[in-house]
Amino acid sequence: MLLKEFSTYSNFKYGSIDSTSGALLTRNEVEEKYKWNLTDIYTNDEAWETDFLYVKENLSKYSLYEGKLSQSLELLKECLLLDESIGIKLERLYLYSMLAKDSDLKVEKYLKFDSRIKSLYSDTLTESAFIKPELLELSDINIKILLNDERFTHYQHYFDDILRTKKFTLSKKEERLLALGSELNSFPHDVFSIFSDSDIKFPSIENEVGESVEISHGRFYAALYSNDRNYRERASTAFYKPFRDFSNTFNILFNSNLKSNIFIAKARGFESALHSSLHKNNIPISVYQNLISSVEENLKPMHRWAELKRKLMNLEKLKPFDAYASIFENKSEQKYSYDEGVKLVFDSLNIMGEDYLSVLKTAFENRWIDVYETQSKRSGAYSSGTTFGVHPYVLLNWTDLLNDVFTLAHEMGHNMHSFFTGKNQPYIYSNYSIFLAEVASTFNELLLHEHLIKKSDSKEEKLSLMEKYLNNITTTFYRQTMFAEFEKIVYEQTEKGNALSSNDLCKIYKELYSKYWGSAMFVTEDEEYAWARIPHFYYNFYVFQYATGFAASETLIAKVKNEGVSAINDYLGFLKAGNSDYSINILKKAGVDMNSASPIFATANKMNEILNEMEILINN
Repeated sequence: MLLKEFSTYSNFKYGSIDSTSGALLTRNEVEEKYKWNLTDIYTNDEAWETDFLYVKENLSKYSLYEGKLSQSLELLKECLLLDESIGIKLERLYLYSMLAKDSDLKVEKYLKFDSRIKSLYSDTLTESAFIKPELLELSDINIKILLNDERFTHYQHYFDDILRTKKFTLSKKEERLLALGSELNSFPHDVFSIFSDSDIKFPSIENEVGESVEISHGRFYAALYSNDRNYRERASTAFYKPFRDFSNTFNILFNSNLKSNIFIAKARGFESALHSSLHKNNIPISVYQNLISSVEENLKPMHRWAELKRKLMNLEKLKPFDAYASIFENKSEQKYSYDEGVKLVFDSLNIMGEDYLSVLKTAFENRWIDVYETQSKRSGAYSSGTTFGVHPYVLLNWTDLLNDVFTLAHEMGHNMHSFFTGKNQPYIYSNYSIFLAEVASTFNELLLHEHLIKKSDSKEEKLSLMEKYLNNITTTFYRQTMFAEFEKIVYEQTEKGNALSSNDLCKIYKELYSKYWGSAMFVTEDEEYAWARIPHFYYNFYVFQYATGFAASETLIAKVKNEGVSAINDYLGFLKAGNSDYSINILKKAGVDMNSASPIFATANKMNEILNEMEILINN
């Protein structure tokens, strides 16, 4: 089936975790204007049932075309149109059930809706599984004739992409064997997730106020921002203890994941696991290599920030648990109502022009956003992504914190991307790759950062906001590149036949951590085991996209500021492009070449600019 994967764009950096004090509101107690309007998808549940029945009854039609797509162009066209009509309805069904369920996770009716649509989606994939393999068997002449039909001219890029994968597609028998083993391929990640999140037990420690608390993932991350250094150290030591104690177990899981991905890459004929991973979105390996080498040339701003932080904290050396502790007064304690947050986000994007702002205004005024935390509502935040023919939605859990304002900016970046893509692309291109997904959301975040710094009216507030910006660059740009380099090294070593012990992984990680943070940082033995706790290392060359997305966003903002209307139009073109071209080309048309060092240097220069402003403020 040509159906796009169901996806939401979640915000893990700023998503709310803890609710405010007091009993949570029920959904009925929230004003309608702060709840999303699902009648834009279906007028009622009965309309949902009608479309559900339509899809279910039409699945049998796929069998009319199986084994015949290369025999008759008319049958091929009919099959593609059927597949598209089913896909459009299936996505709308999924969107409605997901949003209704997430509004209140205790409503049994919508839990069943969600289960039913996922089952129907699985059935659809099974019934339509023959389409892609049969498309690969089409002759060039038949494809050319098909594309001359005005109903299918827009399929040109789709067929280009399909044929690009032909070289790495195996025989039906071999593909079946790989499919039979697919569940085993996820085994290392599944075991890691259960072991790390559920089975291992963390020690109890004394918190900041002298209470005994059992450390956890959440408490560890919260402790890293504490102003009590002794507490940060206690939390770090306790958190890493099970990862050190079970380092051999984590090592086996880690290496099993590497070998699984290497096996699949070799089986399909790829040069390496990296080549296999990047091939899906046609990202050149040179983009990955350029990121790592260009960041290595631009580590001085990172070292400069570490040294400044060390001096301001009056420490002989920073340690990893000091990396994110706030130096300046924490302005995130200031309260922001949702309406105030909306104004801040809108004002920060004022530079983007009427076409952009009018859609943003429509979203804020027409209930595209579900704002407040209520009883049994899904936690966190997400944008629903593109659903063809329907505007995107945003889920929030607003708690009046500055982080909520950044969450709103972030998710509205995704929403604008999804809206413009859905409005301007046919169904088969009405989505966008992960490589592009974080560009629009980060773009909005960074403009909000700059707006807040510019409008802040006190030295302390400016310094706090600058520190937040620097931490964003550190975690999203430098740290993710460090992770990407770690992945590259361990895969290359394994592909050469070298066995990597727990000590080997610790040594590689320590050397990289020291390189990225510089001489101001002392790497503790605990931090050497960070490789054992990071789930993204099981996602196979995923994290580099956070860094490239950040660099692309910084470059696009600079273009908008320097070039005005023409750059804004280029950016809108990027938002409208969806999957109509390869990701690297879409960015290039917008003015960002991720094969060049320029976006990386621009991001490093931005960090230097903020550090310059910060040092001037500190010294005045």
